[in-house]
Amino acid sequence: MTEYRRHRLKGGCYFFKVNLAERNRTLLTDRIELLRVSFRNVKDQHPFNIDAMVVLPEHIHTIWTLPEGDDDFS
Repeated sequence: MTEYRRHRLKGGCYFFKVNLAERNRTLLTDRIELLRVSFRNVKDQHPFNIDAMVVLPEHIHTIWTLPEGDDDFS
């Protein structure tokens, strides 16, 4: 198994890129309202700030800032 080196900083700012498994699909933009609801539900359970977000048909770019004292971005 690959061991990724990740820098963890409590209250840090992190960049994520997430791709669909099937890169030829447009699921993220076709179901944008469901994606918004999903993000709201997660934010209700795990407080973090979305500083920036770009949603493209097959992938998402996000920049998040975690609460002070938190470094669990998973």
